[in-house]
Amino acid sequence: MRPSPFSRARQAFGLIAWLLLCFAAAAVGGFASASAGTFYAELVRPAWAPPGWLFGPVWTVLYVLMGISAWLVWRVRGFAGAGTALLVFVGQLAANALWTWIFFVWKKGGLAFAEILLLWVLIVATIVLFWRVSRLSSVLLVPYLAWVSFASMLTLSSWRLNPGLLG
Repeated sequence: MRPSPFSRARQAFGLIAWLLLCFAAAAVGGFASASAGTFYAELVRPAWAPPGWLFGPVWTVLYVLMGISAWLVWRVRGFAGAGTALLVFVGQLAANALWTWIFFVWKKGGLAFAEILLLWVLIVATIVLFWRVSRLSSVLLVPYLAWVSFASMLTLSSWRLNPGLLG
């Protein structure tokens, strides 16, 4: 990785900005999931489904990793040199926030499953694009991809087990 063209102050500001963007997406999803705990408890879930309390801590760690990952790419190349990669990153953040609305507010299991598959593809694309700039930035996204892979199977199972609630 080559040295950043940005001053220390600008790098710090950039890190804060990327983290804020990630947590803004989390807030959009969080707003939609205000009653998610109650709804999740009502669902018939597969035996391997995690307890509801686990989602908050896991997503907090993942959003921090996402913010750091994007910052590393921005720090090396800026928007001019990594615009496509960063745009795909922002697109996957939007898809991430949208899933919560589809599943918990609109209660559309099939659409939520299709959307999380799109999210998965966008995460893979982000990892590939980030790899070209900073391998560490890609590695930081692997836990996110793993969690979304797991969440995809949980979404599919929940949809199939709850046709009345997620029809």
